[in-house]
Amino acid sequence: MASLSGLSSSSSTFLFPPRTTLTHLYALPRGPNLHLKKALSIKSLQSTELDPSLSPEVHTFWKWLRDEGVISNKTPARPGVVPEGLGLIAQRDIARNEVVLEIPKRLWINPDTVSASEIGNVCNGLKPWIAVALFLLREKFRDDSLWRLYFDILPKQTNSTVFWSEEELSELQGTQLLSTTLGVKEYVVSEFKKLEEEVILPNKKLFPSPITIDDFFWAFGILRSRAFSRMRAQNLVLIPLVDFINHSHKVASEEHAWEVKGPAGLFSWDYLFSLRSPIPVKAGEQVVIQYDINKSNAELALDYGFIDPLVERNAYTLTLEISESDPFYGDKLDIAEANGWSETAYFDIFLNRPLPPAMLPYLRLVALGGTDAFLLETIFRNSILGHLEYPISHANEELICRVVRQACKSALSGYNTTIEEDEKLKGEKLESRLEIAVGIRQGEKKVLQQIDGMFKERELELNELEYYQERRLKDLGLCGEQGDIIFWEPK
Repeated sequence: MASLSGLSSSSSTFLFPPRTTLTHLYALPRGPNLHLKKALSIKSLQSTELDPSLSPEVHTFWKWLRDEGVISNKTPARPGVVPEGLGLIAQRDIARNEVVLEIPKRLWINPDTVSASEIGNVCNGLKPWIAVALFLLREKFRDDSLWRLYFDILPKQTNSTVFWSEEELSELQGTQLLSTTLGVKEYVVSEFKKLEEEVILPNKKLFPSPITIDDFFWAFGILRSRAFSRMRAQNLVLIPLVDFINHSHKVASEEHAWEVKGPAGLFSWDYLFSLRSPIPVKAGEQVVIQYDINKSNAELALDYGFIDPLVERNAYTLTLEISESDPFYGDKLDIAEANGWSETAYFDIFLNRPLPPAMLPYLRLVALGGTDAFLLETIFRNSILGHLEYPISHANEELICRVVRQACKSALSGYNTTIEEDEKLKGEKLESRLEIAVGIRQGEKKVLQQIDGMFKERELELNELEYYQERRLKDLGLCGEQGDIIFWEPK
């Protein structure tokens, strides 16, 4: 009998730092003593263009951008206090697809910035995010860094689950997000140890200020939550001021949110990151975008430290595996690889959405055995995928249903609360991280119940399904529409 794996978490494509204490990163550097005729007050640093309740660091940052020629009185959006913390507030009505900000490439921080810097040579061969994270930390400790005032406004940490305490993480008991978060922490620790041994310690002249694992966690968290990707020729870029913009579930598309403009004309020698508003915005409202339409709530919590109210964001990852102990392991693996699969396959199942199209064919392949094993023979290699699109046999389909339902029940038993208990908690005023935890675990459980319900319904239909042998007899004209076998008698 073929083996099916249970449900478990899949690996993350981009990993994060664990919880750290980073107050020392925000100590202002010591400079020469200043003897002023008039005391420098907080009020004197404030810009009349911005909300006076914003911190002095934000006011100073805004002045730096003005001095750099990035913003002017005509800039349609400015920093402001919003429910998320900081955001961009429209100063006038902004039309859909209208340019909100344009930031020149000389202020971007990306792998090209690292390559052109003093540490470019020692960063050759590093993963892009590691090189940029190392650059961030070196620049942060430099008094003369171009981005000094930008670093001063960056958060110490976010609500990302990688910054949660053990007590806070305990609220995620049983979730895939918990296991993914713990795996991410281990990964980043191992990457830092390697970086420290191979780059930081052998180059103390380039890195005179000590860089700790806490510092590295901070830099990685900043990149994961604020960097833009999937732009033209830019896979990882941090852009001052643009990263103030927040996500909204009300924006249903990622289109028209930004573009990279190349040098144009005699007076423009720099690339520009052009941020546009994907929806119309009234004066005084927050300018928002869609971060990623395809991310699940678990991914949003891991990356940014929030979850989306849209229930369709709730997901669970089904992990399927061709077991090495399967007597047909080699044949199944050959078929899987020939059809773009592998030994292990991950299927993200979202609430209120159908199963991924490839999931049932892969399940049938993994479960294939017994009298159905003839489909693994070489003669069927070019056509087996078409056969796997439909039920193979009663036994094969029954095995699929039974194992998937057992796995769902096992996963559901790992949570400390029920859906009803979580629903009751959601009616209360919760601290933000507990609210995320409740939303994540309730969402996962609902998806598991949905999967179980789908395969329960399929179990009830097993006797009504049409299987391979019946389809084959029909193709040969030996079976009627009702499944009855037609006997041919010679005259």
